[in-house]
Amino acid sequence: MAKSVNKVILLGNVGKDPEIRSTPGGTKVASFSLATSERQKDASGNWIDRTEWHSLVAFAKLADIVESYVKKGSKLFIEGRLNTRNWDDKDTKKKVYRTEIIVSDLSLLSGRDEGSGGASGYNRPASSAASFDQRPPAAAGAPDDYVQQAEISDDDIPF
Repeated sequence: MAKSVNKVILLGNVGKDPEIRSTPGGTKVASFSLATSERQKDASGNWIDRTEWHSLVAFAKLADIVESYVKKGSKLFIEGRLNTRNWDDKDTKKKVYRTEIIVSDLSLLSGRDEGSGGASGYNRPASSAASFDQRPPAAAGAPDDYVQQAEISDDDIPF
């Protein structure tokens, strides 16, 4: 059999708060939508944004992460695979198809305070990234202290 690939990579924003439910077997399931956009020129040469909406499903531990951290407006990087389900509609008796992305990995690119989920009580520090430096301060007169105080001019750079 020939090799095949079913892989989806998305970077976008969550459209509404995820829906959380459980299977009869007790596995947690999170369903949510993600919007991706691309810019295109229209017939008259004007730039327009075209938004594509994707249906995503996460299971088990990923569903726990989605439930705890993902809200409307969250920016996510998603890896997953396409899956198309079908069933017979109860009313019309016609076959219905739904293509979803089954999430295999996700990265949270925005904090809990971004988007409309900001009432969670989590606040990102307002200070610079230097506040995250966990090293103890160097003693006065240490070699590192001298290096930090030395001035470098354009003449000192070899290229």
